[in-house]
Amino acid sequence: MKKWLCAAGLGLAMVASAGVQAADKVAVVDVMSILQKMPEREAVAKKLESEFKSRATALQSEEKAAQDKVKKLQTSGGSMKAADRTKLENDIKAFQQKAAAFTQDSRRREAEEMNKLVAKVQDAVKTVAEKDGYSVVVKADAAFYVNSDSDITEKVLAQVK
Repeated sequence: MKKWLCAAGLGLAMVASAGVQAADKVAVVDVMSILQKMPEREAVAKKLESEFKSRATALQSEEKAAQDKVKKLQTSGGSMKAADRTKLENDIKAFQQKAAAFTQDSRRREAEEMNKLVAKVQDAVKTVAEKDGYSVVVKADAAFYVNSDSDITEKVLAQVK
């Protein structure tokens, strides 16, 4: 009898929780699509390009000299004086460090700007979800199946613009 009451209670709890879950509205949004279609994306790209243009140009001109030093070290490094070889190696390392710093700085700035855009998209998703009564919004790439009625990507894109 006790087992039967326990099983009945568990069954009622499962039915009740399923009813609560069915009341939740779930939406899906394609964040990458929105980010690609945002008008600010091009402005950010131009801003970053202008911000790093002088450093990129300088590195490109130094790259040729560094490649020549690498070739010289490979072809005649064995017959060079130790001091000359060390100087070439140090010059090459300095260029590599400068290039790595440039890459790291540009990636960091790109991530900062992308985070601003993502925050804007998140605010738009929240606004659309609250307005339309969705309690859960999932990224489209995390869903196995999406009914087109649940896709709020276009609404969010309109909110962002």
